[in-house]
Amino acid sequence: MLGQAASAEGVAITGCTRLTYDDAVRFVMVPGGWQGGWAFDSVAAELRREGHDVEALTLSGLEPDSPADVIRAPNLDTHIDQVAETIERGDGTPVALCGHSYGGMVIAGVADRLGDRLDQLVFIDAYVPDDGDSCWSLTSDRFRELFMAGARADGRWVAVPEGLDPRARPHPLASFVQSIRLGGNPSRALGRTFISGGAWPGSPFVPLTERLRSDSDWRVHEIPVGHNIARRDPHTLAAVLGALPLHSA
Repeated sequence: MLGQAASAEGVAITGCTRLTYDDAVRFVMVPGGWQGGWAFDSVAAELRREGHDVEALTLSGLEPDSPADVIRAPNLDTHIDQVAETIERGDGTPVALCGHSYGGMVIAGVADRLGDRLDQLVFIDAYVPDDGDSCWSLTSDRFRELFMAGARADGRWVAVPEGLDPRARPHPLASFVQSIRLGGNPSRALGRTFISGGAWPGSPFVPLTERLRSDSDWRVHEIPVGHNIARRDPHTLAAVLGALPLHSA
């Protein structure tokens, strides 16, 4: 297990001191269920002020101004393809690929395909799958019940839970239940970081956080404000992301 340190923001950090992103880095951010790239607006603004390039994506089917295709709902593969295409359009700048919640499934699939184009994977209170896992298999009974209740209207789209931003859209059920296919042979090792929102009620990530703390291949940070870290503490999240070690260094 790597040593513990404390950042200036008081965030618990597991890891050793290495070169950080002093130079411009490209952050590609993938939101969680029901949300769009707007979920990262405040975080992205802070990172851009530091000179970084930030692209916060809205996944297919979640666009706030486009009617949902009720019949052909996107699945996990659709979202992986979308983010992979974004990475492939890059100019070779080191990429820190970040995913929140369901977005962890997506970035894991992209890394399996395009690991040589990435420098870091950052899971923000997110699912970290192995081959054959799905959001459905990794989540808690509470969220499986929420998915099923939300999809009762048509069996394809999960209604927006209460309390989310008005811009949130129904999420395609297929993307929650499809199993991921991972080859298990990334072209090179990547920096891997998990940012925990703490032990919020019903969190499916508490056992995962504890397991990763004892894995020397991972850095674990904790921002104990609940699941939606980007909304509740964008300043600290931006500070943690901006201080990531440049893995290729």
